[in-house]
Amino acid sequence: MPWRRAALTGLLSGVLSGILVCGSHAQTVQTADARGSVIRLTQPAQRIITLTPHLTELAFAAGAGDRLVGVARFSNYPLQAQRLPVISDAVQFDIERILTLHPDLVLAWQGGTPPEVIARLERIGLPVFVAGAARLEQIAHSMTAIAALSGTLVESAVARAAFSAGLRELRERRYSTPPVRVFYEIWSRPLMTVSNAHVISEIIGLCGGINVFGDLQALTPEVSREGLLAARPEIALGGGSAESPSGFVARWAALPPPLGSVPAQHIAPDLIQQPTPRLLDGARLVCAHLDRVRAERR
Repeated sequence: MPWRRAALTGLLSGVLSGILVCGSHAQTVQTADARGSVIRLTQPAQRIITLTPHLTELAFAAGAGDRLVGVARFSNYPLQAQRLPVISDAVQFDIERILTLHPDLVLAWQGGTPPEVIARLERIGLPVFVAGAARLEQIAHSMTAIAALSGTLVESAVARAAFSAGLRELRERRYSTPPVRVFYEIWSRPLMTVSNAHVISEIIGLCGGINVFGDLQALTPEVSREGLLAARPEIALGGGSAESPSGFVARWAALPPPLGSVPAQHIAPDLIQQPTPRLLDGARLVCAHLDRVRAERR
């Protein structure tokens, strides 16, 4: 299809400008990460380790799933990821285990992987690409960079084009005003939400909403019941992975008024709290829920 050929051509030309190919080292590649550090490999990575579950998913989306030799605990998507050796969880990293797998590239997360772990791996001599996750555009950049470093630009082109097209579609939507006032819950005890520094808040904005706690300084601030009352949300979204959709809705309905009358909708954390291409699915759910709030205003 003409649009697909054009999209793939644009993706490849944009990426190739960031890749070094030189003389006798025809396979040498390089790209910058979220720190601004340039990661150089003398050949595309063949043995990759990921330090968070979402980076495992990104590697598969970038066409590099068959290059993974070790992943973070809870790497459960896609299904193939569940069969890979586990080398870390959220707070502990088995450096010795990592070394026995002989990786030629490690994927880390800015703001999630402890800086001292990144520094230790680099002192050992392992190339570490640090992916950002604060904005939707960084997902596209990370997919492209991982594909470049893995030599899988062609294999991942369709997936990357689909993500870019889906993001563009969301950005081109128009919503009636005033915006819907949204409270997003990431944890119930203590009650925690997200600020505008989080990608979830960007999604709320794309859907014509306003994050009622967006101006707070912390990335995932704790808020009080009194603060929530004062914020006057029109809808509550969120929910933890251990809570069922019906349980989330029932818990909110049981709150004293007026909070108990605020409509609540559970969204699977993997679709909204993990910076991967599946965020587009989560974003479409957010938009649909906010559309219903707008419809009830009429």
